[in-house]
Amino acid sequence: MQRMRRLRNSARMRKLVQENRLSPDELIYPMFIAEGENIKNPVPSMPGVYQWSIDRLPELLDDVMESGVRGLLVFGIPKHKDEVGSEAYDHNGVTQEGIRFIKKYAPELLVIADVCLCEYTSHGHCGLIKDGIILNDETLPLLSKASVTLAEAGADMIAPSDMMDGRVAAIRKALDEAGYINTPIMSYSAKFASVYYSPFRDAAHSAPAFGDRKTYQMDPPNGNEAVRECLADIDEGADILIIKPALAYLDVVKEVSQLVRVPIATYNVSGEYAMVKAAAGNGWIDEKRVVMENLLSMKRAGANIIITYHAMDAARWLREDK
Repeated sequence: MQRMRRLRNSARMRKLVQENRLSPDELIYPMFIAEGENIKNPVPSMPGVYQWSIDRLPELLDDVMESGVRGLLVFGIPKHKDEVGSEAYDHNGVTQEGIRFIKKYAPELLVIADVCLCEYTSHGHCGLIKDGIILNDETLPLLSKASVTLAEAGADMIAPSDMMDGRVAAIRKALDEAGYINTPIMSYSAKFASVYYSPFRDAAHSAPAFGDRKTYQMDPPNGNEAVRECLADIDEGADILIIKPALAYLDVVKEVSQLVRVPIATYNVSGEYAMVKAAAGNGWIDEKRVVMENLLSMKRAGANIIITYHAMDAARWLREDK
């Protein structure tokens, strides 16, 4: 008789044979930088998450560093939006200025710059538009230009989230030509057209003004297509792949992790975060235990990096449990 319980009969024994472990080094905290002064706006659908103006960033950055988290994913919220998303690639845009501030105030933090047009366009879509159609190839030069300005501002890594075909190759070429050959690309490779993003659109002011994003983000029923997207991005020069959302797509994480040998990140998105916070706020679940179980499920599926709004709490809990 095999007695599997032999390896479960004490906390020390369970720790000894634990197959997957979390570390604060693997956690990335997403943050929102708003143009203006003295801004700390709570996001109603995401308890504990705020929009921050640059002058208030020290408060957040001190908290991040105290928690043990060492990586940030940066989103910008400009005052001015137009049809071509010009603030996305302005050398003095809010995101670029925010990154300069972070690198000066907390140079030890790894800064990842999200690259997309949706937060910067008046129509809220991730690319240029003509006659109601989101243009692919015409958008690539703007994404490339934004990537270079963000690298110039000090971003350690570029993370294109737009889901335009060929954008990784275009951005890699632009970065190399600008002298940023050592700036890696963390590509949102399998980004599904998911309802789980709704709170994020409140946080980033990026809801589309018409239609939806189903013509460029992935169709949720498709798993094989997600693998093709990931393989294509590797061929184009992606250094790290992101699969987003996390919990509803762990099958994709698992399959991709078994096929590729580049790091994989999961994005534990706003809707997943908000549901945990709502249930915990009502006393229906133990927040800490649910969060840690969710994050471990991502590791078990094959994730090497986890982008999550729970990052600071999780890092503190890991430290307490040592």
